[in-house]
Amino acid sequence: MKKKVVIALGHRALGTTFPEQQIAVKESAKVLADMIEEGCQLIITHSNAPQVGMIHTAMNEFAHFHTDFTGAPMSVCSAMSQGYIGYDLQNAIREELGKRGIYKTVSTILTQVLVDPYDEAFYHPVKVIGRYMTKEEAEKEEAKGNHVVEETGGRYRRIVSAPRPQGIIEIDAINALSDAGQIVIACGGGGIPVMAQGNALKGASAIIEKDYAAGKLAELTNADVLMILTNDEKVEIDLHTEHPTELDTITVEQAKEYIDQKQFGAAAMLPKIQASVDFLEKGTGREAIITNLEHAVAALEGKTGTRIV
Repeated sequence: MKKKVVIALGHRALGTTFPEQQIAVKESAKVLADMIEEGCQLIITHSNAPQVGMIHTAMNEFAHFHTDFTGAPMSVCSAMSQGYIGYDLQNAIREELGKRGIYKTVSTILTQVLVDPYDEAFYHPVKVIGRYMTKEEAEKEEAKGNHVVEETGGRYRRIVSAPRPQGIIEIDAINALSDAGQIVIACGGGGIPVMAQGNALKGASAIIEKDYAAGKLAELTNADVLMILTNDEKVEIDLHTEHPTELDTITVEQAKEYIDQKQFGAAAMLPKIQASVDFLEKGTGREAIITNLEHAVAALEGKTGTRIV
């Protein structure tokens, strides 16, 4: 049996602009192909922060100047980002594998992720997104029930919630493709946030943290490894002291202690650690690895990175 690995690509693996993304995914594809050659069955997810912000801004700027059109809701912007990132990423992986004589299907699944409408996160929005607005425009947004935050210089921007993922709507399709030996790209950008309304699904005005979605994806695909890629080779604690410490291998209990000590930044490292803990507590014989793209293969071999077991 091949080792099943859910790998979450961060911003650096994708770039920001259209040209940057096309270059970045080719470099990322080389690392992913190395892992496939090492015998991994990959399920890939990724961030979308610059991309979804660009799409949201573009769609709403267009609607602002063309009053016959409406702005795109967050769920639609998330769907667009999944498609456009998946398009470049799957083609880059396919091309790289072809160069190595490996012929596997690479598929991007447009993925909806279920959120709880009563999640406390909806009362405390944290993700700033979209175009800058005047005070008058901001007031109109608030009148529609949207949240707005004021930034320096008297400019305003939309701010949305980040609820926790409760389930993955397309999980059966993801598992079927993975079990058939295909490489699957899913839950891009944390997934399209949706709420169940009877038999229907309604898009939520939110963004799902991609690390939590990656953990849920790893849980529901019964992965052996959850690998979350970030900027650094290893996780550090005591960052604000004269002697920061890199973490090699830690237990779930140690990870929880560091969380209680507030060792991890709430917007950066904390979701990665918490998602890892959640994944590990839902099964046995699993491990979580946090490292950067450059050291992903070495970390999988146990030579570097931060490992939680």
